[in-house]
Amino acid sequence: ASVFCVSLDPKTNTLAVTGGEDDKAFVWRVSDGELLFECSGHKDSVTCAGFSHDSVFVATGDMSGLIKVWRVDAKEEVWSFEVGDLEWMEWHPQAHVLLAGTADGNTWMWKIPSGDCKTFQGPACPATCGRILPDGKRAVVGYEDGTMRIWDLKQGTSLHVLKGQDGHQDPLTCVASNQDGSLIMTGSVDCHAKLVNSATGKVVCVFKMESVTPKAPISEGEEAESNSVESLGFCNVMPLAAVGYLDGTLAIYDLSTQSLRHKCQHESGIVQLLWEESSAVVYTCSLDGAVRLWDARLGKMISEYRGHSAEILDFAVNKDASIVVTTSGDHQAKVFCVQRPDR
Repeated sequence: ASVFCVSLDPKTNTLAVTGGEDDKAFVWRVSDGELLFECSGHKDSVTCAGFSHDSVFVATGDMSGLIKVWRVDAKEEVWSFEVGDLEWMEWHPQAHVLLAGTADGNTWMWKIPSGDCKTFQGPACPATCGRILPDGKRAVVGYEDGTMRIWDLKQGTSLHVLKGQDGHQDPLTCVASNQDGSLIMTGSVDCHAKLVNSATGKVVCVFKMESVTPKAPISEGEEAESNSVESLGFCNVMPLAAVGYLDGTLAIYDLSTQSLRHKCQHESGIVQLLWEESSAVVYTCSLDGAVRLWDARLGKMISEYRGHSAEILDFAVNKDASIVVTTSGDHQAKVFCVQRPDR
């Protein structure tokens, strides 16, 4: 069935983990597709999967909230836990600590493999997205009611809450931070992306995507065209941020002037975007099944990669940006070799 998620192991970038609608997750070698082991025992779609910072462990989580952790070299399960319906899951950037957000509004934190546990209680609605900040001491979590919290992981307390005018009007869909963690960006179904100072919790600016053409009045039985922010991220080498929308717009914003620099139009909705680690190149995957590389300085497409017969649902780029691993509704994961004329 559909393959929902993919991650590369951070240490060597030689292994991938993928999870799918068939309740299965696999760890396999990127170079030749050789299957190393199956992460067995899930009872629902595997929607989250990722390696610890040192690639020692891999975690897989299914929709029903069953999370399992495997030791990669021994290919054996070392820990499992059941929470409420799982929304997202992320490893700590420097420690064997796993964070997960659930539909009841809780964010869970575990030490692995001991299982020591802490919970951060949000509002009584799903914790829709979350990200540990680069300092490893704080996490930013977005919620379905449009609020966002910055949590102190050690104290278990909320440092900042953004709600009302400071929050979003609709559920949060994604959060990201820049390399030093000083800036956070939040995206929402309300089509706004907010730039937030992580130290003060204050909104620095709001990027709004306005419709270019005035919408005709909706007649009976017609649905309004929906749009939302689906993915966002910061460039490491220039003060730029990218925001991908469900209507297919990739917007490149200049953070120093807080203005829209480029609009790159896709035929169909953007599912996810990722910046290359050491250049101003942004990758998008979309509902038309293609991966595209964009030069964010020029707002021009560099290249596109096709091979899927359905939408791409997730993708990962290795550190030297030579390989893209994609997963799709066509029941497949694929590995693309990225060839760039400028390198």
